[in-house]
Amino acid sequence: MSRKPKVVSELAALTKRIATADLAYHGQDTPMMTDAEYDALRLRVKEILAAHPELVADATAVEQVGSPAAAGFGKWRHRVPMLSLDNAFAAVDFVEFEARIRRFLGLKTDNVLDFVAEPKLDGLSISLTYEQGKLIAGATRGDGFEGEEVTANLRTLRSVPETLTGEAPERIEIRGEVLMAKADFLALNAAQAEAGDKVFANPRNAAAGSLRQLDARITAGRPLSFFAYAMGEASEEIAGTHWAYLERLEAWGFTVNPLRRRVSGGAEAEAFQTEMAETRAGLAYDIDGVVYKLDDIGLQRRLGFAGRAPRWAIAWKFPAEQAVTVLRDIRIQVGRTGALTPVAELEPINVGGVLVTRATLHNEDEIARLDVRIGDTVMLQRAGDVIPQILGILPERRPEGATPWVPPEFCPQCHSVALRPPGEVVRRCTGGLICPAQTVERLIHFVSRGAFDIEGLGDRTVAEFYEDGLLKTPVDIFSLAMHEAEIAVREGWGKLSAANLIRSIEARRSIGLARFIFALGIRRIGETNAKLLARNYGSFAHWRAQMLAAQMVGSDERLALGSILGVGPAVAEELMEFFAEPRNIEALDALAAVLTIEDAAGAGADSPLAGKTIVFTGGMATMTRPEAKARAEQLGARVTDSVSKNTDFVVAGADAGSKAKKAAALGLTVLDEAGWRELAGLPPAEV
Repeated sequence: MSRKPKVVSELAALTKRIATADLAYHGQDTPMMTDAEYDALRLRVKEILAAHPELVADATAVEQVGSPAAAGFGKWRHRVPMLSLDNAFAAVDFVEFEARIRRFLGLKTDNVLDFVAEPKLDGLSISLTYEQGKLIAGATRGDGFEGEEVTANLRTLRSVPETLTGEAPERIEIRGEVLMAKADFLALNAAQAEAGDKVFANPRNAAAGSLRQLDARITAGRPLSFFAYAMGEASEEIAGTHWAYLERLEAWGFTVNPLRRRVSGGAEAEAFQTEMAETRAGLAYDIDGVVYKLDDIGLQRRLGFAGRAPRWAIAWKFPAEQAVTVLRDIRIQVGRTGALTPVAELEPINVGGVLVTRATLHNEDEIARLDVRIGDTVMLQRAGDVIPQILGILPERRPEGATPWVPPEFCPQCHSVALRPPGEVVRRCTGGLICPAQTVERLIHFVSRGAFDIEGLGDRTVAEFYEDGLLKTPVDIFSLAMHEAEIAVREGWGKLSAANLIRSIEARRSIGLARFIFALGIRRIGETNAKLLARNYGSFAHWRAQMLAAQMVGSDERLALGSILGVGPAVAEELMEFFAEPRNIEALDALAAVLTIEDAAGAGADSPLAGKTIVFTGGMATMTRPEAKARAEQLGARVTDSVSKNTDFVVAGADAGSKAKKAAALGLTVLDEAGWRELAGLPPAEV
């Protein structure tokens, strides 16, 4: 299938917006778009990937969950990742969800699938760890792998038991949602406003802001509740079905949603969805849909996860709210890659209790499609957060003299020419290194939470330090200690804050390889692809050497890069362009000289497949190919699609064909299905 530059560009813009929205929502409790707009972004990504599966590696932000743990709290590593859910918006989506389960497991259509339906709570995801029945830790989701340790705050909630009632396993992680009731939210905002303090956008943000307090006494004074609904790690088998697990949670003393219900198939799920949509307004707390989980836990384990979400669960979302307001202006934001993004400035309007003032207009094609002009009355769509999606205009309300918006020909920051490459939807500044917006945005990205996570170097500080000549390149960050005295006398600073900044910088002189790669800001290399590259290359020195060697088209190193499952041609091209620029190599080496870049620790490090490269070919009788690949990746293997001298194992099923022949010619280890199961720690298949 040929690659379409316009589609590639659109996908890159979509994934960047998703990553930015995730950080704002999960990491800063300040959502920048509505649930509906966010869901629409992910839906569009799915549509693109369905039509262009070769671009799957470009959708890096789609795999990202939450945001990195915030500074100020201790870090807590989740033994089992806290991931997210795929979405459904209509009955047809649920039917396809069931069909995917059957295809993955090889089940016939007459196999009835039972689900547990639970209202989707709109709060802050939390994991509680109990040992010997006693609470030892509580943490936020964070980025799904590492969260903020907020145990002291969680102990103030009556609905979080200190000790589990009755018999409990030696160790168990219990997961759920901290939320605030609608009436309590309104009362809190009234009290905040009267005191002249910050008011919250919605109950979800109020709950998150109340829990993530450095002073647990503030949390204790806020009306928060905890609903339990999921399990992370457990030292023993708890239940055979999700329904039975929820009953165990109640027996241990947790609040479990009383509206949950067992449903069989799409018709019953659709009926429950309708019932919850009609009930929603009268509930004491916010819900934005219903979560459907396959009841059989054994089948859940077989299905496992695909990227950011389990294959055995789905969130069926409710339709969005709508409103009408006036578009006051269209202004341009310049991103770190030079992308010029138009943003709508709106007449403030209250939609479902939230004041809406801005919305992204994506790109000039979207503005042309909507035919939106300054002064137009626009229709908005919102489902629980702050910035909405613009659905269209009300042409009968258009003011006289309103003219079509003209995209800028020059960058508003550096006045360089702004060009729109053929086939792309994004207009970009050509200023490159001379454009302050791009330079500052790259520096901001470098110190962001998913990258070096340097406390004290916020967006404004980076911009000010850049303007005053203290920062020009990333390596300059690690020379700021020479300017500590100068920083201390700056407005808003002092000796203590300057010293704290330098300590934060020094603490980041040691960094993991994945975070380092992500921090470089290479286009299309989001956190997911950075982790993938780190896991495959292991060390900075090896990655650097392999990328330089891969510059030669047809080299083994170039072929090895292209064979990594998840790295598509577009990602490989961006890496090659980055390493082809001598100034980038100089910047890399300058950073490596002042940093300790830690080797990557792969998943399943103690398994016989850890760090090995494996290829599956031919049909399998005891499991589907997707299930086998998922199992291999869980055990730390690198699954690729092509056989080379660097391949460690080839699993050859029925009608293996040319790949098995090539493996034999190269003298590689070829396994049949029984050998694969033994290597993967799976029991022998029943005859």
